[in-house]
Amino acid sequence: MEKSCSLLIHFDKGTPALANEIKEALEGNDDAAKVDAMKKANMLVLNGETIPQLFITIIRYVLPSEDHTVQKLLLLYLENIEKTDSKGKILPEMILICQNLRNNLQHPNEYIRGVTLRFLCRICETEIIEPLIPSVLANLEHRNPYVRRNAILAVNAIYKLPQGDNLLVDAPEMIEKMLTTEADQSAKRNAFLMLYTCSQDRAINYLLTHVDKVSDWGESLQMVVLDLIRKVCRTNKGEKGKYIKIILSLLTVPSAAVVFECAGTLVSLSSAPRAIREASNTYCQLLLTQSDNNVKLIVLDRLDELKSSHRDIIVDMIMDVLRALSSPNHDIRRKTLDIVLDLITPRNINEVVLTLKKEVVKTQSGELEKDGEYRQMLIQAIHSCAVKFPEVAGTVVHMLMDFLGDSNVASAVDVIVFVREIIETNPKLRVSIVTRLIDTFYQIRSARVCSCALWIISEYCLSLSEVESGITVIKQCLGDLPFYSASEDGDNNNNTNESVKRSPQVNAITVSSKRPAILADGTYATQSAASETTFSAPTLVQTTLNSGNLRSLLLTGDFFLGAVVACTLTRLVLRLTEVQTSKVEGNKSTTQVLLIIVSMLQLGQSSFLPHPIDNDSYDRIVVCLRLLCNPDEQIKKIWLQSCRESFVQMLVEKQQQETEEIKAKSQVLHAQPDDLIDFYHLKSRKGMSQLELEDEVQDDLKRATDDFVNEGDSANKLNRILQLTGFSDPVYAEAYVTVHHYDIILDVTIINRTKATLQNVCLELATMGDLKLVERPQNYTLAPESSKQIRANIKVSSTETGVIFGNIVYETSNVLERNVVVLNDIHIDIMDYISPAVCSDAAYRSMWAEFEWENKVAVNTVIQDEKEFLDHIIKSTNMKCLTPPSALEGYCGFLAANLYAKSVFGEDALVNLSVEKQADCKLSGYIRIRSKTQGIALSLGDKITLKQKGGA
Repeated sequence: MEKSCSLLIHFDKGTPALANEIKEALEGNDDAAKVDAMKKANMLVLNGETIPQLFITIIRYVLPSEDHTVQKLLLLYLENIEKTDSKGKILPEMILICQNLRNNLQHPNEYIRGVTLRFLCRICETEIIEPLIPSVLANLEHRNPYVRRNAILAVNAIYKLPQGDNLLVDAPEMIEKMLTTEADQSAKRNAFLMLYTCSQDRAINYLLTHVDKVSDWGESLQMVVLDLIRKVCRTNKGEKGKYIKIILSLLTVPSAAVVFECAGTLVSLSSAPRAIREASNTYCQLLLTQSDNNVKLIVLDRLDELKSSHRDIIVDMIMDVLRALSSPNHDIRRKTLDIVLDLITPRNINEVVLTLKKEVVKTQSGELEKDGEYRQMLIQAIHSCAVKFPEVAGTVVHMLMDFLGDSNVASAVDVIVFVREIIETNPKLRVSIVTRLIDTFYQIRSARVCSCALWIISEYCLSLSEVESGITVIKQCLGDLPFYSASEDGDNNNNTNESVKRSPQVNAITVSSKRPAILADGTYATQSAASETTFSAPTLVQTTLNSGNLRSLLLTGDFFLGAVVACTLTRLVLRLTEVQTSKVEGNKSTTQVLLIIVSMLQLGQSSFLPHPIDNDSYDRIVVCLRLLCNPDEQIKKIWLQSCRESFVQMLVEKQQQETEEIKAKSQVLHAQPDDLIDFYHLKSRKGMSQLELEDEVQDDLKRATDDFVNEGDSANKLNRILQLTGFSDPVYAEAYVTVHHYDIILDVTIINRTKATLQNVCLELATMGDLKLVERPQNYTLAPESSKQIRANIKVSSTETGVIFGNIVYETSNVLERNVVVLNDIHIDIMDYISPAVCSDAAYRSMWAEFEWENKVAVNTVIQDEKEFLDHIIKSTNMKCLTPPSALEGYCGFLAANLYAKSVFGEDALVNLSVEKQADCKLSGYIRIRSKTQGIALSLGDKITLKQKGGA
């Protein structure tokens, strides 16, 4: 069994040092050789070698050495060697070192005294320590603070020994007297720490006696004071008022570590508004003054926790929190925006939006690489603000529309989605948004943004002028017809390739638009804009970057966009026939649109492009063609009304889902009827400060509303107990498994069911997967029919199903051989590490395309209903269904849904479920799992395979 040790040194076992070589080096007079030899001896001892023949050599030749390095290595050697025999008695030769240790404790050199005192902190043998106590106590009054602080540590370690209170009867009293006269801050910290651990009453008395001087103490001593306050207040909550005053006084000290601990202690001890306000102010100051990104993230986590429990107070700090956006780190910016968006109220919305607008303007400089990504985050934040408070939409929507042509496609998509939602929810802004969208449409270069913008134009251009402008801008962006010359279609590919390479003719035309420029202060200045549109020669295809955006995208073979253009023009012409009084003009527009649609069909079916038009796009374009040739009132109503009604319904469902999620988060447990409630007005206020009164009131309110979080339900605890051995085994064992993020704690109960004493009982554990045993449990002796609690800590490094296995080894007094009881395996479930999460459809698709690990599981279940099977998978995998309920309604014999979860390690788990009902009513299909790492994909696949049948 391995021993615990305080020293670990890397040792290359391939080149073992021989004891004879070490002995020769130690017997010489060269100090450098002795240093090297002592290092080798230490490494051998640490790796289990006893080498008893070296001990006398070291006593003779190393003890007298005056070299500090040799003396330090000597003390390490004495710490690591065995000092007792098999019966636990001190070895006789250990008496030889006592005189040397006494000499070291009286040595004129302060370093020798200090390292010897530190060495004594790790010695547990009373026989060695007892004769040295007078020398240790004498060092408490040494002139050098280095010696004094180590002497205090030695006294503390000796006093903690099983017989320490007999060896040093009045140690706490001596240390308390020393504390009052000590000037060195480190020595004072060590002395106060000893009082805190060994005589808490004396530590409290000293603290309350010197309350006024606490803020002047050193940083390390102040940290110990905060530890003491936390411990005292947990055991005696009635006295925490006077300690909170001490914490408030420490909030002004220059040490950032102390200030951070003070804020955390305040929040944990008190719910008084003043205390929470001081803590949140402290966090905000740390957020601005600290340069370390990790510190900022930790502080933001603390503010996020405060936000959930003390939202009304944190709301007032929202502008201070927003100042963290000055950090260039995107993780800090994202976390800051997440916190701020939950704190928005009608009172602060204008200030927040103004700040976000200024940040958006800053991203236009393009100085940083990830300005586009940051701009996308800001746009999403402004979108959320405008959805919650529609009145601010008008102040931001026009500014954001300048980014429709952003090179960052994701940012541009967020803008157009925002515009689409705002134009429906804010009727007053529709005219201005449509006008601005038509004016800036030619800037858009992304097919996805073009598609959404075209839909907005087709749905919200209602007046005659808007409809005509919409048709005009689309025609301009498509350029001249046809898209290719008829003669080219009959030419061979060589001629076609040559014609593509010819240079186009460029003509400058003035676009009737007013593009506002954004100034540095966020205001607008209007300027006229001219656009260069490229017109091809009669026999050339127009493919330059300066050509119309729709034409360029169509000539790359994007016929999905072509179908969207056809639908948009069709819808605009249908609406034009309603608002246009002149039939001649209406027929003229219809004819022009028909020409465009036919030209797109010709382009798609020509051999000019490498890929022909796809069937879906072809069918959609043909439907538009037929509708324009043969208008039908019923179909016309579907085109002009039903699509928009569906969009409105989608927004309503989205709002309802968000409302339900907010309600689910805000649900709190109710107090029990027989819980004790203290009434504030009946309290005695005698001798209580205002802060103490506030704290008492907040505690009462918490108790009344059951905000005091109870520990886990006892019924759930029983579910985590695993039986490790059989009832007939001589040693019975069971384990209670606690999974907490990166740690697994096994509380193993071992019961000796025999009538004999079991010696050297050892719990041997091993792990498989990304699990690591932190430390090996030690050996124990079990009396007949007695029990022992053993705790084992295991670290987890990834979301992968792991297995813990092992055995219990013991010896009996009458049998020399060791007995082994094999334990049942403990399987660590992946469900302990993943939790349901939400992400946008765009983010889901992006991760699905990016992740390389996929696990495909065939559906094999007795469940015959698709929706019931989906619910069963969601419950079994602890994932969130991202597919909206409206998309899952109805029965068509087929169901597809996306599920998403996130692990405590930040890993994403994506699941796509596609099932179809067969003729025999059985379900078939596949469940596809994707993740960035292999472990979570395999583990989730195993879990689904095990659970999908429906019986488990």
